Amino acid sequence: MAKGYWITIYHSVSDAARLAEYARTATPALEAAGGRIIARGTAVRTFEGGANQRAVVIEFDSVAQAIAAYESPRYQAAAKALQGAVDREVRILEGVG
Repeated sequence: MAKGYWITIYHSVSDAARLAEYARTATPALEAAGGRIIARGTAVRTFEGGANQRAVVIEFDSVAQAIAAYESPRYQAAAKALQGAVDREVRILEGVG
């Protein structure tokens, strides 16, 4: 079974305190759902597309597990802290191999 990868790109952050609060509650929720944060921060170097935006990559054992983590009540409660505080994209990809 292919792994699932949750990719988040933050286009803008208007309230860093609320983003920090989200991280304090979302990280344990995602870890409890089987997620492992494998990369986060701004790019070391950006080659195409211009903007050097904050990004997070979380690995799960499967796509189904990644989707379930996003849809879980515990994660959704944490995500409420971000309403109006960030502009972001969340994508879930299937690993290869």
